[in-house]
Amino acid sequence: MVEALRSKRILIYSHDTFGLGHLRRCRTIAHSLVERFKGLTVLILSGSPIIGNFDFRARVDFIRIPGVIKLYNGDYTSLGLHIDLKDTLSIRESIIRHTARTFAPDLLLVDKEPLGLKGEMTQTLEMLKSTDTRLVLGLRDVMDEPMLLKREWSNGHAIEAMENLYDEIWVYGREDFVDPLDSMNLSPAIRDKMLYTGYLPRQLPKETELPKSLDVQEPYMLVTTGGGGDGVAMIDWVLRAYESDDRLPLSALIVLGPFMPHEERDEFIDRCKNLDRVNVITFDSRLEVLMARSACVVSMAGYNTFCEILSYDKPALVVPRVEPRKEQMIRALRAQDMGLLKVLIPDDGLETSVMSEALKNLPNQAKPSAALRPGMLGGLDSIGEMSRRILGNGIDAEELQLADM
Repeated sequence: MVEALRSKRILIYSHDTFGLGHLRRCRTIAHSLVERFKGLTVLILSGSPIIGNFDFRARVDFIRIPGVIKLYNGDYTSLGLHIDLKDTLSIRESIIRHTARTFAPDLLLVDKEPLGLKGEMTQTLEMLKSTDTRLVLGLRDVMDEPMLLKREWSNGHAIEAMENLYDEIWVYGREDFVDPLDSMNLSPAIRDKMLYTGYLPRQLPKETELPKSLDVQEPYMLVTTGGGGDGVAMIDWVLRAYESDDRLPLSALIVLGPFMPHEERDEFIDRCKNLDRVNVITFDSRLEVLMARSACVVSMAGYNTFCEILSYDKPALVVPRVEPRKEQMIRALRAQDMGLLKVLIPDDGLETSVMSEALKNLPNQAKPSAALRPGMLGGLDSIGEMSRRILGNGIDAEELQLADM
């Protein structure tokens, strides 16, 4: 049974400079909403260069805007187009604004950046504010180390947008986990807009068999970097453990990630050829299946991976990114404090023996369910309820009804 919201439209903006996190979070929300609401249409605006590699449900589609990439020093550059960044941003802003005007959404959901990349959402937000469109900002559980976030938002424009443009702010986490805006000295008006949803649970696709191309024996340990752009050190650390210790209890399936630098990726593939118990692939759009079939997980501490570890209840060892952003480390250490997983903080040594010992203990580690708090994975239900409240406003009883899927 699903609720019917005829002819209602949601536009989701995901700036996607690098990695998979924003896209996968938005895709999860979109799929959950169209599954719950018959007649609802969701359109995703994304800068991800690999969005076309993912499957999308009926009534979910995407527009791919020109990509940009965030460099290690914090600057941006055009990803595919060999033109000036200013021109790329101008093209993106024009596509976003014209899409919003034509699509005329009932709800606009903006992922993470209140004004979009380099302010590219400003004109669109101001345009839609004068219409019946409801404007919602979606924030992950941890934005960044508080003082760094405060410096990034020091010009005040992001705060002004939350104060004057957005109707609600949805936080995809729990209030007792981390306050993502702890350092911002927000006004009561902004605090009143903040609604904590809980984490976003992940569902398995209908096909749950491992790909036939994978020559991996179960049980296995899944090693995943997410997008892979910052996962080189973790993969090297795990591989050194397998190269030096034949007593590790499980075989490993390593997913390098589509954004891992080619030179390091090729080196890791060559090293894995010499390890009988290690299989390696670059990317699989159905990572959920690989994780659900695994015995345990070694990963970084990105938001989506954390949600999957909780959803599929896997003993997990996480190696968070520690620079240039502290977001993953904050999430990992808080989750460890709650008994949900174990953490290895990468240091200058990255001692092989430390990783080897951790991998030996991992299969017998407690599952997250032993410490999971009630409602912690209620994010999609909460988003569904809040969307119904917004989209159902003013709809008569004949238009908002229960209907068989």
